[in-house]
Amino acid sequence: MSILILGLIVFLAAHSVRIVAEDWRTRQVARLGELRWKALYSLVSATGLVLIVWGYGLARAESPVLWNPPLWTYHLSALLTVPSFILLTAAYVPGNRIRFAALGHPMVVGVKLWAFAHLVSNGRLADVLLFGSFLAWALLDFRSARRRGAGAAAAPRATVGRDVATVVIGLAAWAVFALTLHGPLIGVRPFG
Repeated sequence: MSILILGLIVFLAAHSVRIVAEDWRTRQVARLGELRWKALYSLVSATGLVLIVWGYGLARAESPVLWNPPLWTYHLSALLTVPSFILLTAAYVPGNRIRFAALGHPMVVGVKLWAFAHLVSNGRLADVLLFGSFLAWALLDFRSARRRGAGAAAAPRATVGRDVATVVIGLAAWAVFALTLHGPLIGVRPFG
C-alpha cells in the first residue's frame, strides 16, 4: 500500500500546486521558463502515475474488502466512464462547446466522474484510497479553478464538427482503454 500512497502524494501534489501555491508556481515558471517547468511537471506527474499504477496493482491483492458493491454499480461505472472520456477529450480539442458546457473545466469534471464511477463499484481499501483521493482532489481543484477564474473566458466560435470530433475521439479512447488497455495496465478487465 505504501507505493500506492507514495504515487498518490507525488502525482496529486504536482497537480495541486495551483491550489495551494499559485504564487510559488508563477515564480518557478518565470525562473525556469515555461518549457522547462512543463518538462519538470510532466516528469514528476509521470513518476507519480507509474507509482500509482504499480502500487495499486500490488495493494489491490492484499487490500481488505470494506464492502461488496452490488452488480448494478459495475454497469453504472461503465456508463459514467463514457462521458468522463469525452470530457477529458473536450479539454484538449479546441473550439468545442462541450468544454464550456462543463463550466470551463472539462478535465476536472471528467476526473470527478471517473473517480466517482470507480469508487461506487469497488469496495476494497486500496480502491477507496485511490479513487477517493482523486475525487477529493478534483473537488478541490474545481473550486480553486473557479475561484481563480480559470476557464471563465467566453466560448470561442465553436463548430459542430469540433463537437462531433470531441465525442468521436472520446468514445474511441474509451473503447480502446476499456476493451483493450484496462486489463493489461490495471489488471482488471471491465468487460470480461
